[in-house]
Amino acid sequence: MNPKLKVCLPIATLVLLLPGLASAEIAVFASGQSLSIKGHRAEGDRMILELRRGGEVTCDKALIEKILPDEVPYNDPDQQPAVPETAPPTTPAAVVVPMGPYGEIITAVARTHGVDPLLVRALIQVESGDRPTAHSNKGAMGLMQLMPSTARQYRVRNPYDPKANIAAGVQHLKTLLDRMGGAVDLALAAYNAGEAAVKKFNGIPPYQETRDYVSRILSLAAPGTR
Repeated sequence: MNPKLKVCLPIATLVLLLPGLASAEIAVFASGQSLSIKGHRAEGDRMILELRRGGEVTCDKALIEKILPDEVPYNDPDQQPAVPETAPPTTPAAVVVPMGPYGEIITAVARTHGVDPLLVRALIQVESGDRPTAHSNKGAMGLMQLMPSTARQYRVRNPYDPKANIAAGVQHLKTLLDRMGGAVDLALAAYNAGEAAVKKFNGIPPYQETRDYVSRILSLAAPGTR
């Protein structure tokens, strides 16, 4: 056991001895979301969560509140007797949420407004690639690509200041989440294509750019939004 983990996380130590069964854990995120996992390990400021069905999720340690033992064991194929298979098992690719240089700001602002930090982090990666000076040909500015009207709405004097940009972007995202009844996909679609477009089509607009945008962010934000 990594001694560093003893300081901040309660860790399951019970190993189930029933054939084919293995102990599991539950990762509880600061956002209130939880995920049943096979195990975990720490690498610096990152926490690697091993998924039950294969693959891994990497996230900032600060986003995990605690890790608890899962009372419900799972069937571990590595402990099962070999049996013929009709098709080879598939292993999902690891989903990595980049730390980025603005992790502390993102976490603090997201928690203040009740938004999942993983969702904000993924949105910033897709919008600007973590570049505070990003500027689109449509006039969107900074990390969260604020439009001039949005910057004015939230009284942002310098949209290229990371803290001010993230604060306004998260407030705007929270407003959209509330207006969309908490539907993350619709809120993201509104962030990209505008609230009017979502209302017009009564869902995610049939724009390929918007559909790809929503899909990419949800994939990066897992498990926080799944």
